[in-house]
Amino acid sequence: MLKIVKSSLFALTASLALTGTANANVEEALANICTIVSADDKGELRKKMRAVQSDYRLKLHDYYSGISCNGQSLIRTALQNNAVEVGTLLVKKMPSRELGEPEQDGKTLQAWINENGLQDHAIAKELMDRL
Repeated sequence: MLKIVKSSLFALTASLALTGTANANVEEALANICTIVSADDKGELRKKMRAVQSDYRLKLHDYYSGISCNGQSLIRTALQNNAVEVGTLLVKKMPSRELGEPEQDGKTLQAWINENGLQDHAIAKELMDRL
């Protein structure tokens, strides 16, 4: 009986340690994603997304809300930096229901775009088509 308890505790401890390591590795893998978005490097963003998906089995919607670039989401960062190629890709890769949800500041992307007068931006138009 004691062996079973010990082996169960060991397995639990090992799995928790691996989870912590996996999270740290995902954070490392996504470390420069804000720079990629700001630079409008669509090819590099695709590579990054493919690598994260194959290595960690995570899609964009799994980690999108956890990434903040100077307090802004990835799509907002693309809008602010006029990164049309990357912004359009992000809008297309995100599920439409999540595009309409409020972000960290409580505002939806659509409301934020209207507040900042970006309605005529190519990314904003793509977003409106998806909503």
